[in-house]
Amino acid sequence: MAAKSGAGDKDEMSQYVTKDTIAQLFEVTGRRIEQLVSDGVIERVHIRGGGVRFELGVTIQKYIRYLSDKAYGRDRSEVEARLKEQKLRADVALKESQGELHRLRTEIAVGNYISIEEVKADYSRFFIVFKNFALSIPGKLAGRLTGFVDPVEVREIENDLQREIKALLKSFVSRAVLPKTAPAASDDAAAMQPKRRGRPRKNAKE
Repeated sequence: MAAKSGAGDKDEMSQYVTKDTIAQLFEVTGRRIEQLVSDGVIERVHIRGGGVRFELGVTIQKYIRYLSDKAYGRDRSEVEARLKEQKLRADVALKESQGELHRLRTEIAVGNYISIEEVKADYSRFFIVFKNFALSIPGKLAGRLTGFVDPVEVREIENDLQREIKALLKSFVSRAVLPKTAPAASDDAAAMQPKRRGRPRKNAKE
């Protein structure tokens, strides 16, 4: 029985190790082990016969749990930090959009903005006036040249300018809204020409 008791004591003693053994096993310094004990991560136990040791299995389990919690806590902190940053950016963007909306409403209230319908109407009126003005240029120029340039050449100049202006207007806009009372533009330049001023043409019958 004594022999068995001695073997049991030996087995029990092998479950407990010194601080240096734990430090070597964890690959840290003895001072770090003391810090872990102070932080409550691992703990010493008193064994029979005096002395203080670390229970090997329990100490390893506690240390592994400590490392796992530490790693999880770090990851969680990083995720929380990213979420806080995203929330902050979203709050800033929301405030900026609200400020911009308020500014637009104020601008609209004081008349700094007009509706799309008004813009379309203004554009249509402008294009009609501009188109009529542009189409009248060849006729005005022909009237000024009359008496100084051969009538045939004047007519050719007038027709060339008319074609170029029509091509430019066509490329400038796909369509224009014309009032019902306005005469439609035709290939005949004379249809859109105002009355000519200046001297009467020579050989008017030609």
